[in-house]
Amino acid sequence: MSIALRAESLVVRRGATPVVNGLDLLVPSGRFFGLLGPNGAGKSTTIDCIAGLAERGAAPGGRPRIMSGTLEVLGLDPLGSPEVSRRIGVVPQALALYGDLSVAENLRVFGGLYGLRGPRLRGRVEWAMNLAELTERATSRVSSLSGGMARRLNLACALLHEPEILVCDEPTTGVDPQSRNHLFEALRHLHREGRTILYTTHYLEEVEALCEDVAIIDHGRVIAVGPLAQLVGHGGRSRVTCDGDAEAVQRALAEAGFTGIAVEPERRTLESVFLELTGRALREEAP
Repeated sequence: MSIALRAESLVVRRGATPVVNGLDLLVPSGRFFGLLGPNGAGKSTTIDCIAGLAERGAAPGGRPRIMSGTLEVLGLDPLGSPEVSRRIGVVPQALALYGDLSVAENLRVFGGLYGLRGPRLRGRVEWAMNLAELTERATSRVSSLSGGMARRLNLACALLHEPEILVCDEPTTGVDPQSRNHLFEALRHLHREGRTILYTTHYLEEVEALCEDVAIIDHGRVIAVGPLAQLVGHGGRSRVTCDGDAEAVQRALAEAGFTGIAVEPERRTLESVFLELTGRALREEAP
């Protein structure tokens, strides 16, 4: 089995604060993998490390610092690795676009940063504008785009160099339903092509619609991981499930001498599992 991402006993600090605290994570190549957690669980810091935006050891500065453990992307150390940078694409939560430049100019700038030149760059820019459905807005400044248009362009910029792994950090924040559906279809198509996608979001229904595997992290470590269907089957409460109408089940129990038992239809969801595992208390925003 080819491995896209691997973390073992990973410990990461921001300043004096341990944000990732013994993280173990394995993402096979070609999977659509959801990474979930409450605010402050360590998701964004983990993504920063995967993207190479971290230092190792007690380095000064505001970047996250990997203190111990192993992190590999496509079998390589992502910190300071040009090869990893060429093979992954990151769709950040905050729009990474130049508002004063046009759609086409943004794509040419990012394509150039990825090393694209000449006919190759022109072809990829045209492809990206078609993907984002922004061909007719090629000369429009990004600052004039709607939120949905900007999010589509944000995704397109991350795909210009045809990465093997795509990391999406809250890619649908603030978008309209049409743009969200367009982003979903684009991501499904990329996954069918064989790309590995690591997807983080607070919209758990998106994970249910898109992802094959899910890891839930809290307090800097994985607390549950597995195929989505298996994880939704996980639960903290005792329960018996059965086919049939709830009222019919209630009658059958009463006839068998079981009284005082409430029978309610229930569909397990990822949200219910998430809340059982991480609690219902409010969390403050954190890295």
